[in-house]
Amino acid sequence: MNNPTQPNLKLVNAPEYRENYANSVQMRVNIWDFFLVFGTLQQQTETQVEIKNFQGIYLSPQQAKALLGLLQQNIGGYESAFGEIKLDPRMGLPFHLVGSRAQARSLIHDCGRIESARARDNGVRNAE
Repeated sequence: MNNPTQPNLKLVNAPEYRENYANSVQMRVNIWDFFLVFGTLQQQTETQVEIKNFQGIYLSPQQAKALLGLLQQNIGGYESAFGEIKLDPRMGLPFHLVGSRAQARSLIHDCGRIESARARDNGVRNAE
């Protein structure tokens, strides 16, 4: 079986292209797409966290799954080179935001928690 020829790929940045730092990713999912909202999280006090969102991106389910694969591959390489990435146990799943604007948003996830929660849920379903 022959593999299809890969097309030449040319990457071009659009005029509105920008790079930012995000330490918060919020996600909403429906049957048609995944919506990721990127922001910066700042702890104001011991009991108050503020998240300033700056970009929302819609992904098709197929593109979201491709992103998951890329993240798994690159996180694996990073951990092989630099050691395990430790997650703060205080940021357990699910971590709900409080407030009317936040209630419209889903949960705060990082990519590692999304996949580990899925694996945990699948294990529970498979055991039943």
